[in-house]
Amino acid sequence: MTILHIVLRSLRQHALSTGITAASIALAGGLVLAVWTVKDQARAAFTQMQSGFDAVLGARGAQLQLTLNAIFHLEASPGNLAWIDYLQIKTNPAVAVALPISVGDNYQGWRLVGTLTNFFTEVEYAHGRKYRVAQGGPFLAGHMEAVVGSFAARKLGLKVGDTFHPYHGLIFDEKQQHAETYVVTGILEPSNTPADRVIWIPLEGIQNMKGHDAKAAADISAVLVKLRAAAAGRQLDLLYNKQGTRLTFAWPVAAVMAQLFDKIAWFDRVLELVAVLVALVATGSVLASIYNSMNERRRDIAILRALGAPARTIFCSVVLESAAIALIGMTVAFVVYAGVVAGVAAVMRAQTGVVLEPLAWHPVLVLAPVAMIGFSALAGVVPAVKAYRTPVADNLVPMS
Repeated sequence: MTILHIVLRSLRQHALSTGITAASIALAGGLVLAVWTVKDQARAAFTQMQSGFDAVLGARGAQLQLTLNAIFHLEASPGNLAWIDYLQIKTNPAVAVALPISVGDNYQGWRLVGTLTNFFTEVEYAHGRKYRVAQGGPFLAGHMEAVVGSFAARKLGLKVGDTFHPYHGLIFDEKQQHAETYVVTGILEPSNTPADRVIWIPLEGIQNMKGHDAKAAADISAVLVKLRAAAAGRQLDLLYNKQGTRLTFAWPVAAVMAQLFDKIAWFDRVLELVAVLVALVATGSVLASIYNSMNERRRDIAILRALGAPARTIFCSVVLESAAIALIGMTVAFVVYAGVVAGVAAVMRAQTGVVLEPLAWHPVLVLAPVAMIGFSALAGVVPAVKAYRTPVADNLVPMS
């Protein structure tokens, strides 16, 4: 209790420096927590996301580009494939569901994707959960109708019965407006997948849109594939990627997306290094703050020693004070962390449709506070040694 009383009294006496030092710990700790959780959650979200499809068939090109375009609606299409290619994979005994899609238009920057109505009836993005139209109903094939993803509908302010004119291309350009008028027939139930960011229209809508190449009217951008068994992917991989030279079979989606994160792994290491360096600087500020206050504390320490406090008590109180400052800072760090991750999650959902969980468990939520408090306590050893060696008699001389 004597040590605790000394620590609390010292924290109150040096409230300003304590607050500033704790704030630096809070910012550094919040950054450390956010860096590790965001990078790990982002990788898991992209590689483990349930979209309802195991693979993508598309034009010859990079599997990563094909997956980003067809599953995540982020990249441009690597090219088109013929309708016969869709029919061939659709009738393959190893394929449970084959869904053709066509891209190339947008509405105010939100991508239009043409597909078939079985998208709403046959595709399960998670066990027992289908892409259900929560408001209104699905579009009808061959009609100028649209079903809007929940997130896109909220951002665009679209509701059932509204009309809009698509724009040519994947990037919004007000000079590229199409003449066709589409009616919103339904709003998708939120699925927390990239489908929430898409405006879904009949496949013929993209193919026959005025201004598109009439020669390619029957072509499609890709085929989303759900396999009956995982082993079937190897057969199709051999058929299209090894033996064929015209098409690309991107499979499995998780492994393809892992390639993206493997390519930017060096950037993760840089972020981790920056976060660690910031944390070390913050713990160094604890040392500097307490060490610089030692001259002010010499008389108080001498009085405590004269009243019978052992030198080891003074030593331990300084170390404990350093740890206490870090504890205060790391408590606030969780608020900083929550704010940063919530902001990143909002941006990632808006840009990719991938949803992060700001409150999800991660070992760093325990390891980082323990490390920061431990390093701060270690940093407190230097001023503690100085306090331990404070001469009692010299500092009890009356002040003039």
